[in-house]
Amino acid sequence: MKYANITTRGLEHDRRWMLVDDNNEFLTQRAYPQMTLLKTGISGDSITVFHSQDPTDVIRIPLHPATKPTVTVKLWDDYCEAQYANDNINEWFSKKLGIKCKAVFMPDDSKRKLDADYALSDEDITGFSDGYPILVISEASLQDLNSKLETPVPMDRFRPNIVLAGTGAFAEDRMKHFLINNVNFYGVKLCGRCIITTTNQQTGERGKEPLKTLATYRNINNKVCFGQNIISNGNGKIAIGDLVEVLEEGLVAKK
Repeated sequence: MKYANITTRGLEHDRRWMLVDDNNEFLTQRAYPQMTLLKTGISGDSITVFHSQDPTDVIRIPLHPATKPTVTVKLWDDYCEAQYANDNINEWFSKKLGIKCKAVFMPDDSKRKLDADYALSDEDITGFSDGYPILVISEASLQDLNSKLETPVPMDRFRPNIVLAGTGAFAEDRMKHFLINNVNFYGVKLCGRCIITTTNQQTGERGKEPLKTLATYRNINNKVCFGQNIISNGNGKIAIGDLVEVLEEGLVAKK
């Protein structure tokens, strides 16, 4: 059975690595859609990465690299400490993407705190995510969207950590507190979507959908929203097929 360990930063190993430019600022698919062609997996104590156009050339990145001196990196308006990957890893990414870049790792003692307006406590942290440790979307929400599109899109356009089955469309909007396998989760902010949703995750090609259609009926507080950002307040393990018990419903407060 496929499972994930839940940690204070979200799913274990999720977004502990990031690519940065010469100014140590983060790189994403927003500016570099060719990043979609990098495919990842976990094998033993390593993350494996290959470029879809050359799947035999695989680079291995340690899940727990040796401790090194840290540098300050920038992600949106946040600054946090990270350590560079080895030169061979940085050269591999630069070559595959056609841009000069470096991979950086967030060590355990680097604490990137959440926006205080949405955090449950001052101790809430995340990794190199846009802003929150976990994203949840229901299958019904995607089905609702696809019913309005000429060409349906897969769930990977939205990159959720948890996908819910057996709910109504946009049930996740109202899930303020829910339980999965004795792990408590709290909905804190609807997820505002960007141009990455218009990027085919298999080819890197970019169009106008589904953002164009979403904007016609999911414009909330001047943002096109799809999915709910959530926080957990404890460690545990969740698996595909686990029951989701909703303990409190209601629209998440807009701040």
